[in-house]
Parts: sequence; structure tokens; C-alpha cells
Amino acid sequence: MKVRLKIVLAVSFVILFYIIGSSQTDDQSNGAYREMYIKKNWAKLDTNKDGQFSEHENKRRWKPLKRLDKNADNQVSYEEFSALQIPYLNTGGERKLNVLYKQTKEENLYLDIYYPKDRKVDQKLPVVIYTHGGGWTAGSRHGAANASFNTVHTALLEKGFCVVSVSYRLWENGGETSMRDCVIDSKDAMRYLSKHNETLGIDPNRLFSFGDSAGGQIAQMLLLSAPETLIGDPSLASYTYKMVAGVSWYGPCDFEDISLFNHDDSSVSKDRFGLRITKPNTKPKEKLALYREMSPINYLHKNSAPLLMIQGDKDTTIPVKHAYYMKEKATQIGAPVTTVIVKNAGHNWRKVGADINPTREDIINTTVDYFISHLK
Repeated sequence: MKVRLKIVLAVSFVILFYIIGSSQTDDQSNGAYREMYIKKNWAKLDTNKDGQFSEHENKRRWKPLKRLDKNADNQVSYEEFSALQIPYLNTGGERKLNVLYKQTKEENLYLDIYYPKDRKVDQKLPVVIYTHGGGWTAGSRHGAANASFNTVHTALLEKGFCVVSVSYRLWENGGETSMRDCVIDSKDAMRYLSKHNETLGIDPNRLFSFGDSAGGQIAQMLLLSAPETLIGDPSLASYTYKMVAGVSWYGPCDFEDISLFNHDDSSVSKDRFGLRITKPNTKPKEKLALYREMSPINYLHKNSAPLLMIQGDKDTTIPVKHAYYMKEKATQIGAPVTTVIVKNAGHNWRKVGADINPTREDIINTTVDYFISHLK
């Protein structure tokens, strides 16, 4: 009896040690990521290296960060910025945060995995991959926890989906990262999920894509381009997956026809995103091939996975022409593309002149319902 009691106590101690040790390891890992995140983003903000960030350095970034100015001196110090909370989805379910899925010469890339509350241990879940917007130059996977995206993802988790938010390398003027790398990184994230599907409890044959703006283009590319194309990390190249359906919010579908970016039907077309598709050493004869390779419309075929494109009719960043153009080709070849045109809506569903129609709530519900309708 005493021997049995000792064994039980020993096993209990080991289990308790493992749980505590795992928790400490996760905390240490998240703490290390947070420190890296703060330093990396501060370097982008404090452009003059004076230890302060103010409105004159970046008006767009100042607006959401001025709340960190605790001493009201119209600037944010590094110490004040260090108090920034990194947004994550809080859903009551299991989370695997800051998962390193790929290392590149530019930076390490991470993803966050969110599980529904009622997840069963032996259950393999369908996955919605979220790719953030930001013009391939800004934004982060943490946008999954903000505004309308939080609402969409929380609703999907409640419906039994696993949600994965992905980081990818960002374009910088004169740098070596291009739009192609953004797409490749995102596809490598899906290959990583496929490689580790057993331990992660996800179904690699039930992947869905969702993104906005630049992330909408990436979501379309994930959905429509074959898994074996646009290979990145060689160690992930052999892992495959199956796409079920995807949703693109105001994402472009074609870069070759630059007139699609003319929101006012001007006779003069401006190649707005060309520098983000090519690299500094790209030869002129290679340019067209890259434009075509990054255009989701070129991957559309009769047996494509279903795509829902939702676009605003007053969007001057990614004009509604892209939705019409994709729908036109889809109709010609019999591909499953559905479009929803939001009246009086600019980019990010901004109201232009009158209330948007359908409403933001309707857009969210339509998005969630579309994923659910294709859940098998």
C-alpha cells in the first residue's frame, strides 16, 4: 500500500512539474517574443533615433499610439511604448501563440493558432487562415484580434473552426522582399500546418483562406494556386493541403491590367503596385511574368475552390472593378466565384457619402455564413 502511494505521489509530482514547466516555458517564449516585437516596431517608429516618437515622424502611426503618451508631452518614449499590449484573440479556448513556422534571412516568421472552446482532443479541425492587409508593406497578424476581424474570427471559432493568423515578410522600398515572398511565406505557413497536423489537431484537407486588401490578394492566391507552386522553405516543400473556400475583402485580382486600379475611369493608368511585385534587380523582360504570377485571376479555372469577393463601390485604393473583372472571367469559364458589392463603401468599409449597404454587420455575417456553407 505504501509503495503504491509513493508511486502515485511520484507520478503526480512529475505531471505537476511538467504542467508548471510547460507553463513557464510558454511564458518565457511569449516574453521573449514580446521583447523582440517591441524593439522591432520601435526601430520603425523612432526614425530619427532620439528615443522619442512624435506625430511629425509618422502621422498615420501617431494617431493610434498617442494614447501611450502618459505624461502628455506630445511624444511617446520607448518606456511608454513598451507598455503596448500585443492584441490576441481572447475566446476562452486553447491558444498557441507566437509559433515559429519559418526562418528567413530577413526575419523569423510566426503564426498564432486559436482553437474553439469545445475542442475535443482527438478532433481534427477545419482551419481558416487569416492574412492581414497593409499593402504588403505594413500591418501584422495581430490584426486578427482587431475590429471586424475579431468579430469574424470569434464567430468562426464558435462554429468549430480553428483560426490561424499568419505573419509574412513585408516589402520595403529598395529591399529584396517582394509581393511574391509575401505569398510564398503564407503558403509555407499552410505547409507547416500540414506537416504538424497531427500534433496541432487540424485537418490539412479542410483549409479556408480569408484576408483583406493585400491580405485579400494573398487569400485569393492561397485558394487558387496549386499547393506545389510558389515553393519557399525546402523543408516544407513536400507537404500538401487542400483548400475548401476563401473570402477576399477588397483584394485585387489582377496586376497586368493596370486600368483596373483607376477608380475614376481616367484615360491615364498608374502602375501603383509594380515596385512591390518586382525587385531592384528585376529585368524588364521578367516584369510581365511576375505581374501575371501575382494575379489570382490567372489561377482561376472551372474546378477552382469557391471564392467570395466583397468589394466597396467607392473604394479608391482597390476599385470595385476587380470584383467585376473576376466575376466576368468566372462566368466565362464556369468557375465558382460569388461577388458582393457594398454600396457607398470605401476601403476598409469606410462610409462614403451615405451609409454603406449592406451594413458592416451584414458583411461579417455573410463572410461567416459563406465559410459555414462550405464546411464538410
